[in-house]
Amino acid sequence: MKIADRFRQLTQISQELVTRFAGQPDGLRIDRAVNLLKKGQEELVEWNEQVGEIPQMRLEQRLSPVLLQVHATLDRARVLYEDAGKGDEGALIWHVEQQVYRLLNDL
Repeated sequence: MKIADRFRQLTQISQELVTRFAGQPDGLRIDRAVNLLKKGQEELVEWNEQVGEIPQMRLEQRLSPVLLQVHATLDRARVLYEDAGKGDEGALIWHVEQQVYRLLNDL
């Protein structure tokens, strides 16, 4: 699968996480985690259309900072969920973090 397709798939998965978790806020910590998930998803959406137009030679230069920021944002959200005793949600976020990391490695 091409990098652009994987990036778009990652964007879709992050949107699904936001949709799933936004309906279940229960406490300040979880609200902050949902906001972080939204922030990460918005960062991916910004690049979703552009990613297919970036020349192969420049993918790493352009996408690495974006993916590193998204990974850090998702990690903060995961920690908030785990601290709130929501390990299942944290595991789902961890899975997405791993996809971001694999994409970074493949750049």
